[in-house]
Amino acid sequence: MTTNDGPGVPPERERSPETTSVFRADFLSESEPPAQDQPVSGVDSLPAGAALLIVKRGPNAGSRFLLDRASTSAGRHPDSDIFLDDVTVSRRHAEFRSDAGEFVVVDVGSLNGTYVNREPVDTAVLANGDEVQIGKFRLVFLTGPREPGAGG
Repeated sequence: MTTNDGPGVPPERERSPETTSVFRADFLSESEPPAQDQPVSGVDSLPAGAALLIVKRGPNAGSRFLLDRASTSAGRHPDSDIFLDDVTVSRRHAEFRSDAGEFVVVDVGSLNGTYVNREPVDTAVLANGDEVQIGKFRLVFLTGPREPGAGG
């Protein structure tokens, strides 16, 4: 029995959900229209010290993910805090960590890498408005009000 409902793909060649596809990152040099400076609903009401990731491009564009814990995992594994269901995303792809009022994205050994503002990173401190790319998902990082007494 096969789950293939399209022509010409033999069952032995069907992709396992455990497989990560490798893709070329040529598209990173593609120009994109400048972002509109429009306020994002909900950012002003974020708890102090929290942040928000909004999917700008990808299968679930418009989805929002609250970053309000010390560590938030992102990947294709169903147990990920941020579940990104696409073969370009590793099962355990990246983590968003909060420490002393800063948010950091850490690539945790993904196959296709993690990018911040179109630059490949292993670890990067995030600033308000940064674009994080995980597989074919592009997410915008937005911060809420700073915690009282936080530097900056």
